[in-house]
Amino acid sequence: MARVSIHNRQDSLERALHLFWQKGFHATSLKDLEKALDMRPGSIYATFGSKDGLFREALERYARLGLAELDRTFQAYDSPLAGLAAYLRGLGGICDKELPSRACMLVKSLLELGEREQIARDKAEELLAGMEARFVDRFIAAKRVGELDSGLDPVRLGRRLQAEIMGLRAFAQRDVDSAAVHALAEDMAQSLEALRAEEVTEVV
Repeated sequence: MARVSIHNRQDSLERALHLFWQKGFHATSLKDLEKALDMRPGSIYATFGSKDGLFREALERYARLGLAELDRTFQAYDSPLAGLAAYLRGLGGICDKELPSRACMLVKSLLELGEREQIARDKAEELLAGMEARFVDRFIAAKRVGELDSGLDPVRLGRRLQAEIMGLRAFAQRDVDSAAVHALAEDMAQSLEALRAEEVTEVV
């Protein structure tokens, strides 16, 4: 059997990601994958090992793309809190994008998968924890430069932010207009900016 080129493998993985993101793990059949990837079952198994293996790789790619987007936003701002607020405002436009789903693929997977898919479920949990750690890191940085009051807990703030983002994306999955999602994201961003320490606010 011919080896799949790196380019074709990445293209196939991207197609699988979109399919799993849209339909979920269980609702995505092997026939669905054959059609989307334009590959025979034997080629899919030879390339990715199994449907489970392909799904885990799709989760990892989804998380990598998400972290890259986070990093691009954070690097555009000297202020850690401003970077976090900008990320929230960016999520407000999620209804304006052509996406397989507005809900987070990792969260959808965590809610869908059971004990039979424990390895994949653990992978989704691991990747979500990585996203949370990135938020916590930004709050630690904000505290280090004096943007946050010394009494605030970066870990607790990071967890709250992740929960709020999960909620925002779940809300966007409903039949709501884009303006409502933008407004909600703006409220969340302003709430985050309100955490700025008074001495920093006075200087700015």
